[in-house]
Amino acid sequence: MKILGIGNAIVDVICKVDDNFIVKNNLTKSTMKLVDESEFKKILSILKIEETVSGGSVANSIVGLSQLGNKVGFIGKVSDDQLGNKYEEGLKKENVTFFYSKKKELIPTGTCLILITPDSERTMITFLGTAGKINEKDINTKAVKNSEILFLEGYLWDEGNPKKAFEKAINNSHKAAMSLSDLFCVERHKPNFLELVKNKLDITFANEQEIMSLIEVKKFDDVISFAKETNKLIIITRGEKGALAINGNEVIECPAKKDLKIKDLTGAGDLFAGGFLHGYINNKSLKESLEIGTEMSSKVIQIIGARL
Repeated sequence: MKILGIGNAIVDVICKVDDNFIVKNNLTKSTMKLVDESEFKKILSILKIEETVSGGSVANSIVGLSQLGNKVGFIGKVSDDQLGNKYEEGLKKENVTFFYSKKKELIPTGTCLILITPDSERTMITFLGTAGKINEKDINTKAVKNSEILFLEGYLWDEGNPKKAFEKAINNSHKAAMSLSDLFCVERHKPNFLELVKNKLDITFANEQEIMSLIEVKKFDDVISFAKETNKLIIITRGEKGALAINGNEVIECPAKKDLKIKDLTGAGDLFAGGFLHGYINNKSLKESLEIGTEMSSKVIQIIGARL
């Protein structure tokens, strides 16, 4: 197997809202807020659902990799309920092997409300449900060992004690990659993430805001210096400024696509990571891998939802 993803198994519920809705509900645009089940249901009850899709950050990347013809798998915790069944069906339909045996859990399958404002930005409200309860027993060691790259998401740190699950997965992997996921997520887990980036991960994906927050700098040049010092592969997306890969002393840049009809930025980072990893695992150059990532992310932002 080329790549195994481990992440929050979340069903995405996509809704369109105006800017006033974001303000009224004390949300910060373009970030993800964690809520309990009752708050989630309360907000959902006043919204019109556009569509429902199996989601989760790393799962979106893995589906992208499968669509590009790679043999991939995913581990994520769902309950044996209606949404859990829908989630599993969604992965099977995309030829992703699901390495998790679902059972009836006390807590339901996780759900994420994706609120799309007129400027195409997406703001997320997540009820993690059982997805956030992933632990070391849920990690299929054989699947990890049989994959060339393990791909993790920072969001996994948001609940319970994922540290042991992460350690077990990373210790059994050939190569470990991770996405920092979200600015607030980085701020919640800064010491843990810094330790992972410096000492445990081979590849890190981040956007400009996330990496600058992680290492607490104000100038992007300092990010490049930090990345060179770590001597690991660090991939950074910068929106309209494009993306870059820093590998030791090598800095490779790739411009963003121009004149796109942007509908929804959901999944841009996920599909970028999937595209980049596709290039990387199939022995393309870093420049070519960045280009594939940019191509995939430019496609997904021109449709509604996080999957092509």
